[in-house]
Amino acid sequence: MSQELPILKKGSFYIIRETQDALIMEDRTKRGLTVREQSVDETLQVSADKGMIHDMDGIGHWIPIRWYFPKKEYDLQKVLIHAEKMEKKYTEMRELTCPDDSE
Repeated sequence: MSQELPILKKGSFYIIRETQDALIMEDRTKRGLTVREQSVDETLQVSADKGMIHDMDGIGHWIPIRWYFPKKEYDLQKVLIHAEKMEKKYTEMRELTCPDDSE
């Protein structure tokens, strides 16, 4: 469904799409994770599709896959603040775990 919506902005780790009522920020690292519930994200306080991942101990954790920012309260610039934070976090994580061999 969301793949058919127009893309407003795309980063290495996020995509922002648009519906009539909301801007949708998708975490590209969660592609393929099955949506199991939709509830309010504790951090961003907007509705989010969530999936379940399990850690090494077999404990399940709900993680957001995409967030729905109502257009009445958010414009693209406000959503981009959150998207760029996510982009920075994943970029730093990638640099720590996959350092460039040429250095």
